[in-house]
Amino acid sequence: MSSPASSSSANQALQQQLSEIILQGFEQYFSQHQIISHSASALFLRGQWQQIQLASKARLNVYEQQLASVVSHIYDKLNPVLQTNQFWIELKQGFYEVLNNHSQTELLESFYNSVIGRLFHHNKINDQLLFVLPSRCYLPGQLRDKVVHTQHFNQSLNQTFDLLLKEVEFGEKWCSKSVDIELLCARLRSQTVNQTSTISRIEILKPVFYRNHYACLIGRICTECDSQPFVIVMMLNEQGHVYLDALLSDTDSISVLFGFARSYFLMACDCPAEVVAFLHQVLPDKKHYELYSSIGFHKHSKTAFYRDFIRHLELSNDMFEQAPGIAGLVMAVFHLPSYDVVFKIIRDQFGDSKSVTREQVKHCYRTIKIHDRVGRMADTHEFNHFHLPRHRVSEQLLSYLQQVAAGSIRVTPNEIIISHLYIERRMTPLNLYLQRNLSDSQIDTVINDLGNCIKEIASADIFPGDMLHKNFGVSRHGRVIFYDYDEISLMPEKNFRELPQSSDPFAMDSLSIAPSDVFPQQFEHFIVGQQPYKSRLKYFHPELFQCEFWQQLQQKLKKGRAPSVLPYSDNCRFVSKNP
Repeated sequence: MSSPASSSSANQALQQQLSEIILQGFEQYFSQHQIISHSASALFLRGQWQQIQLASKARLNVYEQQLASVVSHIYDKLNPVLQTNQFWIELKQGFYEVLNNHSQTELLESFYNSVIGRLFHHNKINDQLLFVLPSRCYLPGQLRDKVVHTQHFNQSLNQTFDLLLKEVEFGEKWCSKSVDIELLCARLRSQTVNQTSTISRIEILKPVFYRNHYACLIGRICTECDSQPFVIVMMLNEQGHVYLDALLSDTDSISVLFGFARSYFLMACDCPAEVVAFLHQVLPDKKHYELYSSIGFHKHSKTAFYRDFIRHLELSNDMFEQAPGIAGLVMAVFHLPSYDVVFKIIRDQFGDSKSVTREQVKHCYRTIKIHDRVGRMADTHEFNHFHLPRHRVSEQLLSYLQQVAAGSIRVTPNEIIISHLYIERRMTPLNLYLQRNLSDSQIDTVINDLGNCIKEIASADIFPGDMLHKNFGVSRHGRVIFYDYDEISLMPEKNFRELPQSSDPFAMDSLSIAPSDVFPQQFEHFIVGQQPYKSRLKYFHPELFQCEFWQQLQQKLKKGRAPSVLPYSDNCRFVSKNP
């Protein structure tokens, strides 16, 4: 029989092994994440846009692959359920030393949480076992010089940018760098530089941000009393040279560029916390979890979100309640009015008009997660065993959830535990937005943008399926965003057909109609309900209701010639430089 001392020593040795396995797994994940992110530069300079999208998808899978490998190695060492709770508490305590000596502390914490969560099927979410709260206070700035180029302003604006852009990795690939700098500085002088303030320095993030067929430099102009953010957007011309395409110099445009409806940037950097700290200076209204998502650390973004969420619960006292709008046939949706997200639970049973299964719904949400969302499809975070304080959930909401999603919730005296849910940015449902006291101009704008939204989603190779306007939201920037994914499919999976002409009202019943058949002429009957809205949509986007438009788009997608969806308006572009 072993003595307590020998048993303790054995536990410490085993805990040390587990710590090393977790650390090595994280290092392999982060290394692969960086390798894929680094590849974006060469892919961009070769004009390999589809490969950039494939790299983005591959990077999303790396985390799960390494997590599965670590969990498998741990099972080789022990059976987690046979260890005492104290064993896992001590494992976490010993891991503090690993974190203190690591340059990606916050990411490693999240990876550790993922490992323990997977071992216990996310049933042990508490700060004794997990890093629900951060292990230490992050104070970005010590490694700032590693990620930021700083040029003090002691010469002309043109000379300053010439020095800054020499550091960018495009080298001789610039088409006409001196001309681009002249255009850039002229635009900056007219739009961003306050003539009454003295510029003290200009800062640009060293990492280049890649997405699809464009690359971005993020920076700010610092004066004596404030700062002005800017984003320089570059593209490749037909000859394979880099040219300046646009300058974004207002926070709204930059915020949309980093929005929750866009795919993640490919950006390589050893100090993501410093990058996020700089981005937060540029976009102070963005939360840290949103910025971590935007640069490809979506798993840590979940940790950062949860920390922000529990902090908000401590500072608020309102009740969770059913979200406004028409109740969905697939999802039960609720929110906390003082917080800017909605919570979506898959219902136990779907409406009669829905033929999808629970697993198909999950597959659709996973598809959108890894797809190019082109600024028109909301990102989601998927959680298992999500805990809500019981006293903050209204009786009306609890009754509703027990009625439609009882299989996904468990009620205890102090908590409501949801076995599976999605969290998504809250928007105003389009049907409710149209009920406001809007001017004709405002109605035209949002209906026109609805049509643009549908077109841009389709150009990204996604057919939205259920296009009822209640399935679209309006963001705080006034953009129409799609958020209901249970009927999405890839464009090649659909057969767009002309609506047969017949005087027989029952002719459709006698036709052979496959599940993949789509009749665009019928769209006008269900996208927007009221006739004035229908007329506006048909006026702005008549081609949406024509079979030929959809068939031609399918052919363009097949040939890799889909229309480009830029994340900024034409007003931001340098028209004279567009190839």
